[in-house]
Amino acid sequence: MFRSPQRPAALTQRRPGRFRGRIAVLVAAAAAGSLAFAGLVPAAGPAAAATPSAPTTTSAPPAYHEPYRPQFHYSLPTGWIGDPNGLVYKDGLYYLFSYGTWRGAVSKDLVHWTNIDVKGPAPDPGASAFFSGSAVVDTGNTSGFGTAKNPAMVAIYTSVQAGTNVESQDIAYSTDDGRTWTRYAGDPVIDLHSVNFRDPKVFWYAPKHEWMMAVALSDQYKVAFYTSPDLKTWTPAGTFGPAGATAGVWEMPDLYQLPVDGDAKTQKWVLSVSVGSTGVQYFVGSFDGSTFVPDGPATYTPPAGTPLDTFDSGSYGNWTATGTAFGSAPASGALPDQQPVTGYPGSHFVDSFTGGDAATGTLTSPAFTIDRSRLNFLVGGGDNPYIAGAVPFGTLPQGTVFTDFSGSSYGPGWTTTGAFVGTGPSHETLGNQVSPGVLDTWGPVGDPGEGTITSPTFTVSSPYIDLQVAGGTHPMSQANPTAVNLVIGGKVVETTTGNNSGSLAWTTWDTSAYQGQQAQLQVVDQNDGSTGWGHLMVGDIVFASEKAPVWDTQTSVDLVVDGQVVRSATGKNSESLDWASWNVADLQGKQASIRIVDNATGGWGHILADDFSLADEPALNQLQRADWIDYGADFYAENTWNDAPGGRRVNVAWMNDWAYAANVPTTPWQGAETFPRTESLQTIGGKVRLVQTPVPALANLRTGPVVTVRKQSVAGTKPLAVSGAELDVQARLTAGTASTFGLNVRTGGGQYTQIGYDTSTGELYVDRTHSGQTDFNAAFPGRATAPVALDAAGGIGLRILIDPSSVEVFTADGTRVITEQIFPDAASTGVSAFATGGTAGIDSVQAWHLKSIWN
Repeated sequence: MFRSPQRPAALTQRRPGRFRGRIAVLVAAAAAGSLAFAGLVPAAGPAAAATPSAPTTTSAPPAYHEPYRPQFHYSLPTGWIGDPNGLVYKDGLYYLFSYGTWRGAVSKDLVHWTNIDVKGPAPDPGASAFFSGSAVVDTGNTSGFGTAKNPAMVAIYTSVQAGTNVESQDIAYSTDDGRTWTRYAGDPVIDLHSVNFRDPKVFWYAPKHEWMMAVALSDQYKVAFYTSPDLKTWTPAGTFGPAGATAGVWEMPDLYQLPVDGDAKTQKWVLSVSVGSTGVQYFVGSFDGSTFVPDGPATYTPPAGTPLDTFDSGSYGNWTATGTAFGSAPASGALPDQQPVTGYPGSHFVDSFTGGDAATGTLTSPAFTIDRSRLNFLVGGGDNPYIAGAVPFGTLPQGTVFTDFSGSSYGPGWTTTGAFVGTGPSHETLGNQVSPGVLDTWGPVGDPGEGTITSPTFTVSSPYIDLQVAGGTHPMSQANPTAVNLVIGGKVVETTTGNNSGSLAWTTWDTSAYQGQQAQLQVVDQNDGSTGWGHLMVGDIVFASEKAPVWDTQTSVDLVVDGQVVRSATGKNSESLDWASWNVADLQGKQASIRIVDNATGGWGHILADDFSLADEPALNQLQRADWIDYGADFYAENTWNDAPGGRRVNVAWMNDWAYAANVPTTPWQGAETFPRTESLQTIGGKVRLVQTPVPALANLRTGPVVTVRKQSVAGTKPLAVSGAELDVQARLTAGTASTFGLNVRTGGGQYTQIGYDTSTGELYVDRTHSGQTDFNAAFPGRATAPVALDAAGGIGLRILIDPSSVEVFTADGTRVITEQIFPDAASTGVSAFATGGTAGIDSVQAWHLKSIWN
């Protein structure tokens, strides 16, 4: 579950925290009646006058054959798709509805889909949006909504109140096979007056002849269970959690029973839950109608080792503190104005929140000798990593400040259009702000305000223009941008957008090729906030002789050897401490010290640490200890079909990520669902694990001759006689002497998606940093990994599903899957094998072309 986005010069890699942007997405949808966002199309550069020019129009490609359109994954004809909702089987058809609008489709085989016209339920009075939910076929007519001959479909979903964002559970029913939904007059059926109570999954619980609901108490990291005789009246039955991964809010729970190893007499329950856009974890255990008990130990015990310090003496002892952030002694609990701190096993821990986030300082251990292969410790607090070469906060690049917006107006010669006529700089306080003022397109009417703010003409006189930008990530290359542009001769020659954050970040344009030319800076805001962050902030702009230096705003734990930082870790914007482990085998025998640093002054500008020890085995963090249904970035909000024939359990998920979902370069649709997977439980290595395989009907899409490659050695990169944008690939590869080996897919023109195995870490990975379009959002490029052991012969078996904008990689035993979106050029269709550090082997590669489900 470990996704590593690209970060320059950092000794630590981390996955950006991701929390659900549901309200922003659905406000517009509630008004429009669907999630049909404007297509994301390349925009022509704006003229030097203050009005951006319209996108160039071309003839549209046929529906379902647009660039990047999935050919065997389901996507809506137009607009936004999200969580799969209302998954139910009735009269030979599988039903699939879309989060927020209940736009629907049906399938006989879970491969070919037919879109159906759906009239969704009316909202509750005062409601602003629908969140996710499930559906059942009320065959016993317990609700009275249908008849014995025509049982109703009943949808159970979350309704969100405008203004308060209170989430409650509603029901609606359909007597025409999901085409028309009628809201129940008695809604809501459950209301806890909570803003974190959502995503009900309902099923018939046969042992007690009643309906069972699993629903998320999101910010408590719990799943609540309710029972009902009629789907209208619900009684609390119990809760489960917190457990496993709690790095993000819990959403989209599911609960169902499966046989173990195909033995119908041995059944276990599976409870799955999505974790704050981190992924979908699952638990295997027992359920009695009120209590879920997971298999395995209830608590985690880290490997034993030699303690360096636990801080439970209540003193820093021989550690040396500078500044004020760490106070005079370890903390014994949350400090004043701090949220509750959890995850420390003893009585005290290190906390740099003394004086709040604005305080800075360091805490350094006495020197010690590294004599074991691992250094384990607990860390929490802010996600602000150490970056080599960073300079002190506030250091400006060398050059001339063009503007810092510190006055009451933008400055002489600046012009405005639209909502920004008559406005001036804001004197708010943003993260990383240097000067007292900023340009902020939030004023005067908030996100709905649109227009431009343009500088006077100037002569480009420096090799770089460095500027601070924050706010919405909506590039100029897409519809509804929030961007800062450099305009020369009426064309945009450089552009940048925000970072979906309220903290300013430096952007550098290389303007060496434009020196001597006349130019303008133009701030464009054409976004109303319906997809989140519909405004832009701009701080200091410097005509510079150098690229903007990276500021040292770390909140980190650093290992220092010979005066150099050789390992570093940071928090996850959480007050919960979690285990971290450094491999220090290469440093054994060396003198070292631990330096805990707080150089941050903004939000989450503090660090937590505890229980340092040298050990022989790594301590595992929550993500590593949890069981995940998928280890990729683009698998979230997973759900399974109710009432599938033969008791089979099939899942599907949203194939996207909230970090960049609004920015993916597709039109007229946004997002798709994963390919449906059949689930089973199998005992592997003494543990009952969830196993997934693509539904068998996928084989019906195979066309043309199978391409087979056998018994070849690979050193470097070797092109294979396989190509295609829609492929089903089965491969068995052996490591040999290689350090990394695997397959590159969608290759061509320097593009490739690398599916590999790293023998040094024991991990399968998918690297999409060279997968075509990756620059539409900084969170997109990166590498996803999953722990996988090679088999006794030193090999690994893989099955890879390739669609124009995705790859799904399954291990041969089905216990590990990695799902990633990719956006390569249409011509990048090659496949190659690779090996680094030695020679690997191809035992076999078989590939089938897949037909489109839309032909």
